[in-house]
Amino acid sequence: MRPTPEQPIGIFDSGIGGLTVAHAIRTELPQENIIYFGDTAHLPYGDKSEAAIQAYSVKIADALLKKGCKVIVIACNSASSAAYELLKEYARHIKIINVIDPMIELVANRFANKHIGLIGTKRTVQSGVYARKIEELNEGITLHSLATPLLAPMIEEGFFDNKISHEIIAQYLAEPELQNIEALILACTHYPLIKSEINDYYNNQMTILDSSQVVAVALRKYLDEEKLLNSSGGKQHEFLVSDYTDSFEASTRIFFQKTVHLERYPLWS
Repeated sequence: MRPTPEQPIGIFDSGIGGLTVAHAIRTELPQENIIYFGDTAHLPYGDKSEAAIQAYSVKIADALLKKGCKVIVIACNSASSAAYELLKEYARHIKIINVIDPMIELVANRFANKHIGLIGTKRTVQSGVYARKIEELNEGITLHSLATPLLAPMIEEGFFDNKISHEIIAQYLAEPELQNIEALILACTHYPLIKSEINDYYNNQMTILDSSQVVAVALRKYLDEEKLLNSSGGKQHEFLVSDYTDSFEASTRIFFQKTVHLERYPLWS
């Protein structure tokens, strides 16, 4: 059955990182209803096996399908690299949008023959998905990737915009792999939360590519083309978590500027 404009948009991530995508989508598409699933019981995904991420992703997709979502956004680079193709087969009747392909399209349009840096989780970098897709473009783009495994758990624990986060970020960005680049891809949806610190490191002289904004624009384009934009103005948002955490509740309040109700939804009961 074809989705209808009034159905909600489903978004999921392992924790708070995907809230950057949800916030960008709410800003870009204020009339849409959102159902967000934070897999807080299994965060972060960056150090999990591909099989584990796929298992979590299918369970979450099933929950979002039961909620009647018209589209599912994988708001996580690790899950996008490990589970996107599987979810396309699992949920054939609706669109699955990942955070990687819209970024690849932007890079192709703006950075031909450039040296581009990338920071992300071990899972994302080791998958080679960005390197492979960029090489397939044949646009002369050279990608310099660096796994930065401390950043996502640091952010989940609330350690950003302080002395500890400044030092960890500086250590990573000073690595040889990221020298002489002309733009930097934030290949983890947690990283927009430290975007200002990354900008400070580069004295605001580096182009920082934030996937949350790129994905929101790509989603609007798809919904517009398929005549699935919601004009009813419902704006009813739901938040599901596989395990309750105080930090996640606090983060949702920050992003959505109101008290939110978290519904506990264990993936395995």
